[in-house]
Amino acid sequence: MMKPSVAIVGRPNVGKSTLFNRIIGERLSITDDQPGITRDRIYSSSEWLTRQFNVIDTGGIDFDDTPFIHEIKSQAEIAIDEADVIVFVCDIKTGITDDDAYIARMLYKSKKPVILAINKVDDGAMLDNLYEFYSLGLGEPIPVSSTHSVGVGDLLDKIIEELPIIDEPEYDESRIKFSVIGRPNVGKSSLTNALLGQNRVIVSSVEGTTRDSIDSMFTKDDQDYVVIDTAGMRKKGKVYENAEKYSVLRALSAIDRSDICLLLIDAETGIREQDKRIAGYAIDAGKAIVIVVNKWDTITKDTMTMNRWEQEIRSHFQFITFAKIVFLSALTKQRINTLFPMIKETFENYSRRVRTSVLNDVITDALLINPPKSHNGEKIKVYYATQVSNRPPTFVLFVNDENCMHFSYKRYLTNRLRESFKFEGTPIKIILRKRD
Repeated sequence: MMKPSVAIVGRPNVGKSTLFNRIIGERLSITDDQPGITRDRIYSSSEWLTRQFNVIDTGGIDFDDTPFIHEIKSQAEIAIDEADVIVFVCDIKTGITDDDAYIARMLYKSKKPVILAINKVDDGAMLDNLYEFYSLGLGEPIPVSSTHSVGVGDLLDKIIEELPIIDEPEYDESRIKFSVIGRPNVGKSSLTNALLGQNRVIVSSVEGTTRDSIDSMFTKDDQDYVVIDTAGMRKKGKVYENAEKYSVLRALSAIDRSDICLLLIDAETGIREQDKRIAGYAIDAGKAIVIVVNKWDTITKDTMTMNRWEQEIRSHFQFITFAKIVFLSALTKQRINTLFPMIKETFENYSRRVRTSVLNDVITDALLINPPKSHNGEKIKVYYATQVSNRPPTFVLFVNDENCMHFSYKRYLTNRLRESFKFEGTPIKIILRKRD
């Protein structure tokens, strides 16, 4: 399901990253007293009152001539452009500054729902200073203390109230939905065209050509598919960014709507950090993955080239060792016939359900072959296992204590399930639940 997006914006050092971490429930953004430490937009997802949404943390918007400020301002502009709801954070201790007033005017022009969050309200005595923020013209300010988690629930209630309901096309369950994700200019649109056999989307060497996700339905070998081509970079009027690591947000909605993500890697430029970051978003969303090395025709090869590439991919992507790897050229269609069998097989594994009796036999054998060691002063006991859903395969293990299984032992059980039931290409979720 497509999730709406919430951008957190404001000038430097007002506590945006601390609020971001509080909303998503983990320490993902770096927080520091030094202004401008959050230079990249950071993305994650959150849930409140059963509504799921993406959250974007942005660098502080400052209008002084400081290092990185033009890049930070560009990032914030893109986040504002892409977001469905904007949370504008101000600092009650400093009051309204000229930068706050400028940002408020910029947000007013965006025509987006804006929620005014006044941070660092650490005690009730500060509430008297809240009234001056009405002059920004953005409605009722919500007092919060992101450090102490005061008022964050009220802020989230307001966010949920403003979130739009995003309509998305409904497809038959048997139709395989896959998205093409990756850095800008790795050949996503070219691959989509090659798979469709026609110029369904514009292909260009200019990064940022694809503005929005484009769904294309087609049938091959009696199997129905939907391919979702994603934007590598958003471009509106001008290209705000020239650094590829900032282009993620448009791909998030496509990932959410997919069963399988084709992660494209450029054989010419090699593996980059952003490739791993994008793969991480797909895994966080619980999607199956096929790694596609594109532009295979452009590099010099010998008999060991493919093996070396596989080893390098496994080394860099240790968190998705289960993903299958395909080498092809979207431009020349070299080896493109190897992709569809991978997609189909991965989808079957992603959709697979396991009989409860057989599942418990495998878990029992795994416990006997490699008995768990004590963790947190107690040894884990698994009484019963059942599969509660697929896409991705999700299993609940009823145990004596959820806190006494080490993460390495859960990984061991995951590997045993993968080996036993042919779950190549798909993540596996194991949920521990205490037996009453």
